[in-house]
Amino acid sequence: MAAGLKSKSKTKSKVLLLRSVAAVILLSFVLAVGFLMIILSCALYQNWLPLLVALIFVLAPLPNAIFSHCGADDFAGSYENSSGPVDLGRFITAMIVVTGFALPIVLAHSAVITPGSCAMSIIGGGLVYGTILTYSQAFKQEDSEYD
Repeated sequence: MAAGLKSKSKTKSKVLLLRSVAAVILLSFVLAVGFLMIILSCALYQNWLPLLVALIFVLAPLPNAIFSHCGADDFAGSYENSSGPVDLGRFITAMIVVTGFALPIVLAHSAVITPGSCAMSIIGGGLVYGTILTYSQAFKQEDSEYD
C-alpha cells in the first residue's frame, strides 16, 4: 500500500516538473519572438530608436518587484490592505508600461520612425512585457510563515 502511494507521488511530481519545463519553453519562445519583433522593427527600417522599447519593457517590472516586499502581497485581490510603497511601485510600473507603448506612437507621429516600425515595436514590447509578467506570476514562490 505504501509503495503505491510513493509511486503516485513520484508520478505527480514528474508531471509537475514536465509542466513547468513546458511552461518555461513556451515562455522563452514567446520572449524570443517579442525581441525578434523589436529588432526587426529596427533593422528593416534602418532606425534603431525602437530598440528603446525593449529596454523600457525589460525594466518595467522592477518597481513592482522592489516595492512588493514593503507590506502587502504583489497583485493582491483587494486594495484595502495594501501599503503606500506597494502602491507607489504599481504606479511607477504603470508609468513605465504606458511609456513603452506611447514612445513608438510619439516617434511615429513625429515621423522619426515609420508606422510599420511603430506597430512591430509595440507588438514585440507587449510580448516581452507579457512574458516577463507571466513568468513572474507563474513561478512566484509563496512566502512561508516559518522562513
